[in-house]
Amino acid sequence: MGNKQNTSSLQLSGSKVTPACWRTWVEIDRTDLRHNIDVVKKRVPDAKVIAVLKVNAYGHGMEQVAKTLSCEVSYFAVASYEEGLRLRQAVKKVPIMLLSAALPCEYPLIAKEKFIPTISSFEEARAFAGVSPARAPIHVMIDTGMGRLGIAAAKALQEVHKIAKLPLTIQSFSTHLPSADEDVKGTRAQLAAFKKIMLQLQKIAPCAEIHALNSAGVLRFSKETHCAVRVGLMLYGVSPMPAFQKLLRPAMTWKAYVSLVQKLSKGATISYGKTFIAPHDLTVAVLPVGYADGYPWQLSNKNVYVLINGCRCPLLGRVTMDQIIVDISHAGKVFVGSEAVLLGKQKKEEISASWLASKAGTISWHLLTGIGERVKRCVI
Repeated sequence: MGNKQNTSSLQLSGSKVTPACWRTWVEIDRTDLRHNIDVVKKRVPDAKVIAVLKVNAYGHGMEQVAKTLSCEVSYFAVASYEEGLRLRQAVKKVPIMLLSAALPCEYPLIAKEKFIPTISSFEEARAFAGVSPARAPIHVMIDTGMGRLGIAAAKALQEVHKIAKLPLTIQSFSTHLPSADEDVKGTRAQLAAFKKIMLQLQKIAPCAEIHALNSAGVLRFSKETHCAVRVGLMLYGVSPMPAFQKLLRPAMTWKAYVSLVQKLSKGATISYGKTFIAPHDLTVAVLPVGYADGYPWQLSNKNVYVLINGCRCPLLGRVTMDQIIVDISHAGKVFVGSEAVLLGKQKKEEISASWLASKAGTISWHLLTGIGERVKRCVI
């Protein structure tokens, strides 16, 4: 059998478990998570770290990632009130920031839980103040080019003057860098513009913290840091730019067991649409994972592979909802129950998130956050 991992070292939600009967699962290495947070701290040694755990910690399992990093970071950040509530049940003391705009009906709930909402206008701040205890903290975003959330830079001084008169505490100011991984010149201009604005806004809220750098920013513009940085993708060991990948350790390995082994004759067709016709006799394995689990349908017929026995086993035909078919003709002895790696390392081979995402015509963020609920999460 291919199940060779030390199952005594695996945990799910704090309990020891074995993946022996799981069809597909991801393993998260705590050591790699801690390594990546150390990389952040070495690049910006004087900055607080805001760890972004939205979308189930980029598919890695929010609760376990939070417990691993709770003593390493100053804040956690998620997208919504519901994510914040789930995170608070796992970690009690670390402040939680909400990075997306909240709905008005969520304001009293956010205030009750003492989450830090992102505010993009005086109107939002006033509405939140109306249902919040005195001096509740808020995070004010300034839009310097993202065009999504935030007060437009040209209106920032006027709006923040009004917000500062409300019975709230401006805990932090921030901006978001939309192209730090692609546009060096444009990002430097954006950071310079933000710095200029902050010289004015700090006079209004001198105790507010400032953060602008995301993962790409920390890797490429570490000298431009402020009080804090917000890191997501690099926290999980994936660099937005290939040149920096060597600094990081991917924390996730996605696995599945072989559920069936078949011999097919030359001319046999495989999967929906019969898009693959066997050019010669083949031995194939069926893996119980598909696009319903987050393995992209767009990988169909894209010359990708999984790893079995440390060998590259090509994906054949189309990805289906619950299963994929791979060629194991040159992978040695493969049995029902042999372990396949869809993402991560096996022996000397590795399938990276960046490579697999590029093959699917998407980005690493999309690939990782798309891994579905049927895929079990465990930590090492």
